[in-house]
Amino acid sequence: MANFALIGAAGYIAPRHIKAIADTGNNLVAAYDRFDSVGRLDSSFPECSFFTEQEQFERFVEKLKGTKDEIQWLSICTPNYTHDPFIRYGLRNGMNVICEKPIVIHSQSLEDLIKVEEETGHQAYNILQLRLHDKIAALKEKIENGPKDKKYNIDLTYITSRGKWYYTSWKGNNHKSGGVATNIGVHFYDMLQWIFGPVKENIVNVMSFDRVAGVLELERAHVKYFLSINADCLPENAVQGEKKTYRTLNIDGEEFEFSQGFTELHTKSYQKILAGEGFRISEARNCIKIVEDIRNCTPVGLVGDYHPLAERPLSKHPFGWDDVKY
Repeated sequence: MANFALIGAAGYIAPRHIKAIADTGNNLVAAYDRFDSVGRLDSSFPECSFFTEQEQFERFVEKLKGTKDEIQWLSICTPNYTHDPFIRYGLRNGMNVICEKPIVIHSQSLEDLIKVEEETGHQAYNILQLRLHDKIAALKEKIENGPKDKKYNIDLTYITSRGKWYYTSWKGNNHKSGGVATNIGVHFYDMLQWIFGPVKENIVNVMSFDRVAGVLELERAHVKYFLSINADCLPENAVQGEKKTYRTLNIDGEEFEFSQGFTELHTKSYQKILAGEGFRISEARNCIKIVEDIRNCTPVGLVGDYHPLAERPLSKHPFGWDDVKY
């Protein structure tokens, strides 16, 4: 049984980490969040010590060193822009680290963290759970065993509707979240480059506060993508079905269905990590570079072979901010 600490216990993704720690037979000793809505801890770890002040949390963890409750693992479920400092904290204080995606916002931050791993002798791991999805793993095997000279045509659409609260939160601040491509798309980009090879060209057609559309030329695939958090971008068939989220991946004209099978992927990720088979943070190098390049691109507009939903009229920011470019 390993001892865990968790930072970001009140966040959206924290219950999956808490469940994974419990499901793998380990113990959550301490948790920290600035917000105290953490009754979720009762389900698995009612004895977990909880703190709303970072200094108190760090002092508690420090005092456990050399005892039976010493922390070996730190799980991080905090906003994107805080991942870097919290990973550093864990590594430099004798813990291995498991962090939600995106591991960081900037490529240089990733390279710096890899150096901290080397200096400390401890490891940091990224949750890249789509790689563990049975259907996605099977697709990768199929592509690897298929014609080596074939280039696939892919359309990726992902629209997950968000209300006005999103723009007030850290998620609506591009300096803190990395923007739409980073916040909701990084795991899709990771999946695609993992299966179809590295990026040869990265073109952005449209980029706004609530959407991004472009083309990724991968080694073995031509990918047209459209990502959005705006319900106005939903296609008609989704609106008629009263859906608020729409996700589709089309490969050479055929729908690739992978909407099921997500519930246990965090537990599976923990099992792999604890067995020494997890995805080290260096594995995220390609997807972080993709979203960083997208963020820094100048959109070319509706030219070339773009995703059809890129033609949707741009929206005005609900608070009157710039509605064209980050």
